[in-house]
Amino acid sequence: MSPKIARGALIILSLGVAATLTLRLVAARDRVLLMPDPQIAAPLAATGDSTAVIAGGCFWGIQAVFQHVKGVKTAISGYSGGSKSSADYELVGTGTTGHAESVQITYDPSQISYGQLLKIFFSVAHDPTELNRQGPDDGPQYRSAIFYSGVEQKRIADAYVAQLQQAKVFSRKIVTEIAPLKGFYEAEGYHQNYATRHPNDPYIVINDAPKVAHLKQQFPQLYVGK
Repeated sequence: MSPKIARGALIILSLGVAATLTLRLVAARDRVLLMPDPQIAAPLAATGDSTAVIAGGCFWGIQAVFQHVKGVKTAISGYSGGSKSSADYELVGTGTTGHAESVQITYDPSQISYGQLLKIFFSVAHDPTELNRQGPDDGPQYRSAIFYSGVEQKRIADAYVAQLQQAKVFSRKIVTEIAPLKGFYEAEGYHQNYATRHPNDPYIVINDAPKVAHLKQQFPQLYVGK
């Protein structure tokens, strides 16, 4: 049994666990009402596609959120932070490879900016104050991270984290890693579009479907149904 399938089974063993997760999701929903727009953000561009690579817990949920964002052409689950030779689910699951479960987003910068993607990332996609874990998932492979390509992405990411910290949007310190993108390695096929293909999986129902629902609620102008 794969580790994620095991987690999905364990998560329904206790109503108390489900209730705790629900309360946390409600808190996340309320939090984004105060989420400011990035003060430093690249303007919408007229031509060409751009890419962003982010990590925040299980890649199933991050992928599911951004597949519903206007202007996003593809969202692919994969691994970033380690070497190509260790970009394997079972190896990454040991927490020793340097990889984080990540999502590569290809988007149309004439429809959505990098700063807007980060606003969604910090508000509804994950909790950036959790260190080396996210919800029921524990280990450095589930860390919060932004893997930037070029100085402009780094400038925007650094500035937005500082802005959120100064505004005290979160009650705890943001622990999101901001690191250069050394490589993105696509995950195994069975991880791709997992939330779409397995909507009734208990893990998806409790952890990831509410994120998509909050995206629709908090960013109706950017939400795309599929």
